[in-house]
Amino acid sequence: MSEKAQWYVVHTYSGHENKVKANIEKMVENRGMEDIIQEIIVPTEEKIEIKNGKKKTKQKKIFPGYVVVKMIMTDESWYVVRNTRGVTGFVGPGSKPIPLSEKEIKSMGIEEPTPEIDIRIGDTVKVTSGPFENFMGVVKGISLEKQTLRVLISMFGRETPIEIHFTQIEKL
Repeated sequence: MSEKAQWYVVHTYSGHENKVKANIEKMVENRGMEDIIQEIIVPTEEKIEIKNGKKKTKQKKIFPGYVVVKMIMTDESWYVVRNTRGVTGFVGPGSKPIPLSEKEIKSMGIEEPTPEIDIRIGDTVKVTSGPFENFMGVVKGISLEKQTLRVLISMFGRETPIEIHFTQIEKL
């Protein structure tokens, strides 16, 4: 079995995608499996409909009848997802689920590639937007998953740690 979390496609009864997502999330929480089954997504896109001259934005499922799950494939995680009410099975031959490839993940718009940043711990940065705009600070931590930096800024005469997105800073 795999040690790294990968994306798998789960087939559901049509119209039950959100219920399946909620049911899997509840089972994960009850069993304390947050580190194994990490994310459940019902891929949707925004559609603008015009009815009676009024614009309405609606969320439309891109793949009706399917839910995408990021998980580490173990016997237990397979069992939990497979036996969730509304799930008819994993996509793949027989009982062996096949993870999505990088190319498939990108084309579905599920996971954005992690941006490369040229900032290291200890670098001085300037905040370019948000409530701490124009503050300067020293980078104390970097989270590639969340795309944030932990920066110590000087506020009211003391060092204050803030968490800020990569796009809100510039290196000095």
